Amino acid sequence: MSLAASCVRCSAPVVPCPDHGGRHPLWRSDDEATYEAFAEHLAASPHFPTYLPWPMSPGWSVTDFALVGDGVERAAATLTCTSGTSELDGPVDVLVVAEEAGTGLGARCAGTRYDDPGAEIAERPPTTRVRIGSQPVNLWDVSTSTSDGEFDRSVLAGEAAGRWLWIVLRPASALLLLQDEWILRDVSALGPQLLETPFGGPRPGW
Repeated sequence: MSLAASCVRCSAPVVPCPDHGGRHPLWRSDDEATYEAFAEHLAASPHFPTYLPWPMSPGWSVTDFALVGDGVERAAATLTCTSGTSELDGPVDVLVVAEEAGTGLGARCAGTRYDDPGAEIAERPPTTRVRIGSQPVNLWDVSTSTSDGEFDRSVLAGEAAGRWLWIVLRPASALLLLQDEWILRDVSALGPQLLETPFGGPRPGW
């Protein structure tokens, strides 16, 4: 897998980016998602969680992944995208981002102005929750009213293990998929079980 560095906050292929400064670089393959490429991704971020919906629904596959950092010991974020179809929504993309505060990858996928979702999300009841292992994780809806694509996605964010957790669903109506409590699994040390995970398909734009 050939990983190319770019800005974490936009698609600029240079680091540091003239618009977003000297942030950690985003590392992403130009190729279609494969098991072999994903294994390299996990090897490059062994101490940082990489979350996937688990178990994956029949017909769904991993279509994209990325990481942010300056080396194995300095990962700051990971991203996965799983894609499939639902009866009500048609084609659906689900992006899951785990990141340290101030990284900005979740905000890029969400289309929001600020790097972090903000402390105000915890000042009202959560919109929904997911489970990571045995732990419930509360998630709040994040407004995308200032973005150009405000009606094309739903954005949720919360805190898991001291890091921001973002879930971005396209189309926006796919938010209803989370009515049934989803399980996210950190697959960074999953091993042979990943061999049965489907990979490939059109990569989403983000």
